[in-house]
Amino acid sequence: MISQSFIQDLLTRVDIVDVIERDVPLKKAGANYIACCPFHSEKTPSFTVTSTKQFYHCFGCGAHGSAIGFMMEYGGMNFVEAVKDLAARVGMQVPVSEPDFRPGVPEPGSQSHAEDDPQKIKNSLKDLLEAMNIAARYYREQLRYSQSAIAYLKKRGLTGETAARFGIGYAPAGWQNLDAAFPDYLGKTPTSPLVEAGLVIENGDGRRHDRFRDRIMFPILNLKGMIVGFGGRVLEGGEPKYLNSPETPLFEKGRELYNLFAARRAIREAGRVIVVEGYMDVVALSQHGIEYAVAALGTATTSYHLQKLLRHTDNVVFCFDGDNAGRKAAWRALEDSLAQLVDGKNVGFLFLPEGEDPDSYVRNFGKEAFEGLLKQTLPLSVFLFRELSARVDLTVSEGRAKLVQDAKPLLARVAAPGLALMLLKRLAEISGATQKELEDLLKIRRVSSYSTHKTVERAPRPQPASPYRWLIQILLYDPGYIRKLDRDLLVEGREYAEEIAALTALVEFIDTHPHVGENTAIPLAITYFQDSPHCTLLQKAESETLMWDSDIDLEAEFAGALALLREIKRKQRMTRLHNKSLNTLTPEEKQELQRLAVR
Repeated sequence: MISQSFIQDLLTRVDIVDVIERDVPLKKAGANYIACCPFHSEKTPSFTVTSTKQFYHCFGCGAHGSAIGFMMEYGGMNFVEAVKDLAARVGMQVPVSEPDFRPGVPEPGSQSHAEDDPQKIKNSLKDLLEAMNIAARYYREQLRYSQSAIAYLKKRGLTGETAARFGIGYAPAGWQNLDAAFPDYLGKTPTSPLVEAGLVIENGDGRRHDRFRDRIMFPILNLKGMIVGFGGRVLEGGEPKYLNSPETPLFEKGRELYNLFAARRAIREAGRVIVVEGYMDVVALSQHGIEYAVAALGTATTSYHLQKLLRHTDNVVFCFDGDNAGRKAAWRALEDSLAQLVDGKNVGFLFLPEGEDPDSYVRNFGKEAFEGLLKQTLPLSVFLFRELSARVDLTVSEGRAKLVQDAKPLLARVAAPGLALMLLKRLAEISGATQKELEDLLKIRRVSSYSTHKTVERAPRPQPASPYRWLIQILLYDPGYIRKLDRDLLVEGREYAEEIAALTALVEFIDTHPHVGENTAIPLAITYFQDSPHCTLLQKAESETLMWDSDIDLEAEFAGALALLREIKRKQRMTRLHNKSLNTLTPEEKQELQRLAVR
């Protein structure tokens, strides 16, 4: 739970230039900063960051937002994660008990620690992260001395360079090997970081032993590059084949993806991400030059996983073995994807030849052959109806009726209006029913075209600004002009209905949030209207203010906009009076019409 006042305070303390420059080299250009856009490939810089207004905009692809937005889009975080990350950078403690500013997904462990002292939580997490780092160094060192582990990795085709790049290590056989790395291994504290981090298991009698023994160790990094867990694979036979860290205050399997932190840039450059099933699949693909692969952590891909991935790319490819188990896993991924998709985002499914997995295939046939397979990726819509059709007999009416019935709950989950329409049309083609008949039969609730997961509108075509749009820009640039605004001029009109609605919403926002200042109006508005139908229009208006300089005469421009609005109001009033019969006009209305006509 994050209050709006806290967001205001945070955006006041954070400098967006510092935030972005950690990941993107910026070059000073007048009052602003420029760079090649991190969200699309380009040779000429079109990505602009303004320090005075604390927001960024790319004139090439339309990417746009505040410091919080950048952390969400570039870092792949949700809203709450982005706020907490920025708050930590400036030494602020997020007041989780205050009313929501914007709905977000609670972080792992947040509820369990909700009533704890914030400093204790901070210290606890710091201790856990330090324990994970020490363990990772210990496992890497042990790999150097284990001939069996080295032989296993060589047999799997891994080079020493690849093992080092992924931080791969080895947990020796034995029960208390971590004792060598942690002097307090057998400490008497009941809340030992080793136990809480899942590195050590404590029995009921208080005895401790290592969780990971005789396993190849894969460190799992979160989107901040911090080690939050491990995956351990047995060298030869044994169960379980893979053993992951348990759920901890640092680690939740349903939220993390192996290699996402390292693969972010490659994903953006490739324009897609491949989701595979195992650690070795990711590592092998990377070693052969396919660096845009990630893996779920011993669990099915969750809707949260997909949300993360869709922040980084518009194209997600699930890669599975071609056996029954692979198809079942693909179907679960499809079901989880339906509610997360928006129009313009694509999910596909690639099934490898029988007996092959990504690891074996890329080692046997190479990068080009594997990327050639990607051309055989089935779009979600094709895979959906292929699977449903295979379960029924389409030659008889009963089979087609069963197809419609099976499709109903799936189509009801689809959040993207365009995709929902196309799927319905395809169902009509296969079943032989009309689209109207299916709509009546299924009674599928049509979703709003304004999805909570929006794509940035690309390269908008410049259009002449209306007086309403000009006022929006002025209020975003300097919200102080709200005190001079004549509210009576915000009249209704068909021609500018969308802009009038956006301006009215912005006025209400400034009225009800007097703390909004000149330097924070834009980032706060970006955040506040993120899920609003006015979002796209306001984003365009915000980006247009980037072209303004310090010499702009806002007083004159504001007065000019008001004058245009008065003219619009005059013409509207004249039209209403002219539409009346002359005999029905009152003397006062006749005089008013004369006054309006001579202006």
